[in-house]
Amino acid sequence: MKILSVVGTRPQFIKAAPVSRVLRERHEELLVHTGQHYDDLMSDVFFRELRIPTPDVNLDVGSGSHAEQTAEMMRRLEPVIADHRPDGVLLYGDTNSTLAAALVAAKLRYDDGTNPWIAHVEAGLRSYNRQWPEEHNRVVADHLADLLLAPTDVAMHNLGREGLAARAVKVGDVMVESFEAAAAHGDEALPEMARTLPGYVLLTMHRGDNVDDPRRLGAWLDALRMERPVVFPVHPRTAATLTDADVPLPQNVHVIEPVGYLAMVALEQHAALVVTDSGGVQREAYLAGVPCLTLRDETEWIETLDGGWNRLVSSSPDGLRRALADDVFTLPGAPRPPIFGDGRAAERIVVAIENFVP
Repeated sequence: MKILSVVGTRPQFIKAAPVSRVLRERHEELLVHTGQHYDDLMSDVFFRELRIPTPDVNLDVGSGSHAEQTAEMMRRLEPVIADHRPDGVLLYGDTNSTLAAALVAAKLRYDDGTNPWIAHVEAGLRSYNRQWPEEHNRVVADHLADLLLAPTDVAMHNLGREGLAARAVKVGDVMVESFEAAAAHGDEALPEMARTLPGYVLLTMHRGDNVDDPRRLGAWLDALRMERPVVFPVHPRTAATLTDADVPLPQNVHVIEPVGYLAMVALEQHAALVVTDSGGVQREAYLAGVPCLTLRDETEWIETLDGGWNRLVSSSPDGLRRALADDVFTLPGAPRPPIFGDGRAAERIVVAIENFVP
């Protein structure tokens, strides 16, 4: 069986790594990188650290508005799929790369009238916030896909509510495998600055509604003004706002460049608290056993809210300020069950594909 896998962002590289290893033991995989994340710190380092095969095709799309980026991905991806004629297309997550690949594969017909099937890893996630571009991407991908590979019971429930249960298989979260492999490197991958700041808070922010407006970004940072040190690996999007608008940094906030996956997991493991607007980091904090404050009004990972391991502080910097002032708010109050599975999702994904395709 020939499968064309589409990735484009660092979370997708992390998800694809274990699946690609299992796929290539039993089938032929063509790996396509859209180029949505394209510099070394956001792309190449992940391929090296996660031992992902070099992409067979790089579309080199780069940045742009949502419409420009998605349209250019579709334009460049269509001839790749048509030329290689895979049996199916494998998608990950909720990015513009996912949306573009789902639309192209769903509409494409080979010259013999057949078309590739579509399988979607991380199907069924819902925040129910239609202001987020990712929410539209994941909903469209799920409704276009032929096989929905869901990570959790909640994701399966969401798919059932939308009439998609017959296409869905619960496989667990493939991120568990990548996280466990990275966690084994532990201390050796921890950035030097973090070693000098015991008890630090780990901060990540990259969503446009949090970082594109200098005043709003400055308000978030001001809410983090406290005695505890904050380690802040800065996403390129966030760095641009910090630099262009000369946004002031509190003295306790220590900025470092974006880090690779091994270093990011080490930072999460050693943190006393995680503050983030990232879906992936919410999960990783849970897997690391570190409490997390999420800078949103809702989350697609509602399972992590049980027991207080993850708490929504609202989309207001004042909410974060109040949460940080309340020690009880940052302490989990219940056990941490294995809600994301047992670390064998990659094998289950490949088996589900094999069972789907006679």
